[in-house]
Amino acid sequence: MPRVKGGVVTHRRHKKILELTKGHKGSRHALYRQAHESMLHALHYAYCHRRERKGDMRRLWITRINAAARAGGISYSQLIDGLRKANVEINRKELAEMAVNDPTSFSEILTLASDKVKS
Repeated sequence: MPRVKGGVVTHRRHKKILELTKGHKGSRHALYRQAHESMLHALHYAYCHRRERKGDMRRLWITRINAAARAGGISYSQLIDGLRKANVEINRKELAEMAVNDPTSFSEILTLASDKVKS
């Protein structure tokens, strides 16, 4: 049986990995073994952090809402409590967007929530 050399296939596979690691530091983008290891780690981090990003964004929204609410004289927890009591269903993403881009409507929501908290 003749010997089969896989040079072309191996070369293509290596080039694919080296393309994925373009921009990595040092030999991690130039040498196949280091590049392969670097690629595996990078893809794993990308997968995990796609899920972490959801929590990061929620924390950012809460921080923005809290800052805008305190400027209006009410804390974040009181605002959320007041909105629940007033049966206002609005998510944190929309609230944060409103606090940054539409302060007049956010102040209306603040007054609505603060009325429910005080009563």
